[in-house]
Amino acid sequence: MRIIRGTNNITESIPYPVMAIGNFDGVHVGHQTLFRKAAELALAHDGTSIAFTFEPHPLKIIAPEKVPPMLTHFKKKMELIESFGINMVICADFTRKFADQQPRDFSKNILFEKIAVKEVVVGFDYAFGRGREGTIPYLKKMGEEFGFQVHVVEPFKLDGHTVSSSHVRELIEAGQIETASQFLGRDYSIIGPVVAGYKTGQAIGFPTANIDTSKVQIPGTGVYAVRVVYENESHDGVANIGFNPTFNRDRLSVEVHIFDFNKVIYNKEIDVQFIARIRSEITFKSADDLVVQINQDIDKAKKILGKTI
Repeated sequence: MRIIRGTNNITESIPYPVMAIGNFDGVHVGHQTLFRKAAELALAHDGTSIAFTFEPHPLKIIAPEKVPPMLTHFKKKMELIESFGINMVICADFTRKFADQQPRDFSKNILFEKIAVKEVVVGFDYAFGRGREGTIPYLKKMGEEFGFQVHVVEPFKLDGHTVSSSHVRELIEAGQIETASQFLGRDYSIIGPVVAGYKTGQAIGFPTANIDTSKVQIPGTGVYAVRVVYENESHDGVANIGFNPTFNRDRLSVEVHIFDFNKVIYNKEIDVQFIARIRSEITFKSADDLVVQINQDIDKAKKILGKTI
């Protein structure tokens, strides 16, 4: 899959472009429906399926105080988009100037002149241009003027809930990781480098990898059965997310104990995949009580992971 960073770098004629437009944070099952639709339409015309997305997140420019933690690291987002049949990603530089475009200017300058798009696929709630003034009826009107067809994908619902990045984020924050995974169509994961921690786990016999999670959505506090991908190899483990109340820590941390693993991986990047939540965070009377509980957590995690191979 080809990735074009910035619309100014679109320099060639693209064969019959069919484009899904959106931010696509999380690449959830609703987004996946758009990608499959675009891929299907492009294939029917020997064309090019495209995902048109933005970097950084639009809220970072429009309302920085409201920008949420991301559900997907950029690299992961690209890998996932490619897996649903997309041939090309056009990643627009979302600047204040880009945000202030009139909807007609975006349609004319980008969709028509830069890309010469033939078909556009959007979600039911899509809006574009300055202040989200461009509605779906307006986009269809632009399609009539500039020669492209608009396909609107209806909301994707699970258990009565419309699938959205914001709802997935709420589920993850609440620790409802298994439900979130259904909305994502895969296990939720966070990617980050291993950083130095308090070494509490090592001191009590359970060395942990502490993850820098400053840019991603962290699941709710508690203990989770996880799989850890390091250098393309998957390892089972258990993760603790919390403040280590037994040791009076004041900083939220994500610590992963990887089973039967003794490599030094400081500053290395790992992908932690959350399979199931085991329990909430507990304050223990002593380190010995904590060790007993950790052993129980490990036994539970191994049973869970053994069933999900």
